[in-house]
Amino acid sequence: MHAFRARVALRSTAVSFCKSKWHQYVDELAGELCIQRTFSTTRRIDFAESGAGSTTRAMQMQIVDALRLGERRRASNLLLEFGYGSHSLRADDFFIIIKYCAQSPDPLFVMEIWRLMEARDISLNHICLFLMMKALCRGGYLEEAFNMMNFLRETQQFYPVLSVYNNFLEDCTKMHSIIHATKCLDLMEKHMVGNNEVTYTLLLELAVLQKNLSAVHQIWKEYVKHYSISIIVLRKFIWSFRRLGDLTSAFKALQQMVSLANKGDIYIDSKHDGKKRKDEVKELYSTRLDIPIPLKGELGSTILDVKENKQVDPSICPPLNSASLEAKSVGICRLNGQTYPARIMEVLTWSFNDVIHACRRGRNYALAKHLILQMQNLGLQPSSHTYDGLIRAAVSEIGFSEGLEVLKTMRQKKLKPYDSSLAILSISCSKALELDLAEALLNQISICERPHPFHALLTSCDKTNKPERAVQVLAKMKQMNVAPDIRIYELLFKLFTNVNPPYEKGNMISQVEAAKRINAIESDMVANEIHHSYKTLKSLLRALGEEGMIREMIQYLHVAENLFIHRDPTLGTAMYNIVLQYLVVAKESHMAIEIFKMMKLCGLQLSAATYNIMIDCCSILGCFRSASLLVSNMIREGFYPDTPTYTALIKVMLEVENFNEALNLLDHMRSDGKKFDALVFNTILRKAHVKGRIDVIEFIVERMHQEKILPDQTTCSSVFCAYVDSGFHNTAIQALQVLTMRMLGGHDDIDEEKRKLVNEFILAEDSAVESRILGFFEESEEKLAFALLNLRWCAMSGLPMCWSVDQSLWARRLNII
Repeated sequence: MHAFRARVALRSTAVSFCKSKWHQYVDELAGELCIQRTFSTTRRIDFAESGAGSTTRAMQMQIVDALRLGERRRASNLLLEFGYGSHSLRADDFFIIIKYCAQSPDPLFVMEIWRLMEARDISLNHICLFLMMKALCRGGYLEEAFNMMNFLRETQQFYPVLSVYNNFLEDCTKMHSIIHATKCLDLMEKHMVGNNEVTYTLLLELAVLQKNLSAVHQIWKEYVKHYSISIIVLRKFIWSFRRLGDLTSAFKALQQMVSLANKGDIYIDSKHDGKKRKDEVKELYSTRLDIPIPLKGELGSTILDVKENKQVDPSICPPLNSASLEAKSVGICRLNGQTYPARIMEVLTWSFNDVIHACRRGRNYALAKHLILQMQNLGLQPSSHTYDGLIRAAVSEIGFSEGLEVLKTMRQKKLKPYDSSLAILSISCSKALELDLAEALLNQISICERPHPFHALLTSCDKTNKPERAVQVLAKMKQMNVAPDIRIYELLFKLFTNVNPPYEKGNMISQVEAAKRINAIESDMVANEIHHSYKTLKSLLRALGEEGMIREMIQYLHVAENLFIHRDPTLGTAMYNIVLQYLVVAKESHMAIEIFKMMKLCGLQLSAATYNIMIDCCSILGCFRSASLLVSNMIREGFYPDTPTYTALIKVMLEVENFNEALNLLDHMRSDGKKFDALVFNTILRKAHVKGRIDVIEFIVERMHQEKILPDQTTCSSVFCAYVDSGFHNTAIQALQVLTMRMLGGHDDIDEEKRKLVNEFILAEDSAVESRILGFFEESEEKLAFALLNLRWCAMSGLPMCWSVDQSLWARRLNII
């Protein structure tokens, strides 16, 4: 692979004006003229490209007819009869058969012909070699084609005809075969075969195929040394720079193209126009000797200095003309007051489109807009494809809002947007959680070849907790006949397998519903011949654990073991951790221990999360000794205790009602530099509430305030319920108000914006205000809804609002403790 890069970048050995190289070009010219004479002789014998006589032609046609009818055995028998029935056959006598094999293609029958010719000692000519190689290459037999070319060249039967090598390189490019292209370049270098413009074009395509930007720049340098730059050549380099993400070079090449058009240098060689020639052997018989021509002056200077991709400043563009000029007649356009064929304008439009599309990858929307203006000033009409690139650039740099403005402009110009443009905009709206806009754009797509817009929309439905919206998306997907992929099913398992809303545990009804949904999704997977992936099984395990369906969770764990874990043990740790976590939540400690032992026996890599879960499991058993052993093993495995480890150890201490040791662990956390979180404090608060330890609760609340840890819903609930259970109702309401205000406003006093929100919902007498507060739950604002309901309940209890929470009697008393 490295050798290919070096050869693509340094294929300059074949283009110079030294005396030895001149002899090579003379030899090639002689070879080309020899080919031309051979072809002329063939045409004189029979203009219809027949063999030596009517009998020979008839036999060839019989073989071709047999091949057309699929009667290969009869064709092979006829070929043997034809090959051994005469003693004066030449390569021309096989021309019709070989030509048919090249057109079909039929590489296997070509090999039969070659073996027959070798057996009869019939010498190949260049035209038959060309066609035989074409048949082999088109049929995918690149290795055989290369061996034929190499063998015949080693026998010194042929001059090094560049066209044969170029055609082989072209076929390597079409079939993405870097290996055979490298072999061909080695052979060309070995036999000192020069380059021409076609060779450089093919080397350029191979460099793009290999994603080798430095090679493209090197090819540019070599090309401009020896050839005059034309619009078509620039078009190919612009395409290459765009494919490899070099926006700077693509932009400069485009401006050079515009400059050439303005100067009237618009020569287009028919063999470089990118169209497939009807006569495939036309290039083979070209008498043009491609001798490099030194470049004049400044034409090659603009791209040579590019060393890295940078954002292009539109101010470096040449000045634009003030007015667009209209076409005078059909097929003729005007550019800067000059009249050119529509073909020139078409090539310019293609290149502008390429650079505008490259702006998306370069995140340069300003340049894309500038290029649109430049196109219009040059009399080029932006198409839907042009605006597709502009929309992509707008979305990548600014967002969906600017993309919608471009879409609006297109509709004003009565241009129909591509389905891909609408899909890009829909995906951008989905990422911004603008579900209405995303769905509206999705409804405008006529044909959706890929399910990516549906991926984005379903992901947003999952983030916003709107599974009912996802049902509409799925219905639209079915309506558009978009085939689901594994990503769709991964999202479906996340969206629909959790039946209960937040804060509710699974029950018998929800478990039955979850099982029905899982079966429905899996049946659809079977219908679409899609198997479970690693992510779908992880989602399934998590959903079953949430619903408390332990038996089903273990069953799917065994499925995951058979599909993935036994093949790649590194994938098993995360899945086993999910199962262990939900077994601990369900207090299935013995089953968790068995799973943990199995992990160790199977040699699975245990993670810090695995040890933390098992230390948490020790809290169910109330066994501090086992927890200590796990911590010891954890440290020995290279995992130092973190915040979840300390939280699990605190739960173990609390299970044996050792509050003093639990509080000491908080001090150890601080000395070890571990960060506190609400979970570790809530763990102590919950146990203190159960045991009625008001002293511990007040100590922990003040410690949270000192550590600047914001309370959450669990904190408020534990503290409030602890005071109520102990009969301190007034204190409970004061504590609830202070903790809720801290949760809403942070450690400082509540700001003006939040104060207005509180006044709007807390002090309002509207009977529907609570329904409006509950609406925040649907918008995934659970924390805000919880805070507003708490404060409204405190106000209804007669407690006046205290905007400075630290001045509350309860908060001041805790501060003194």
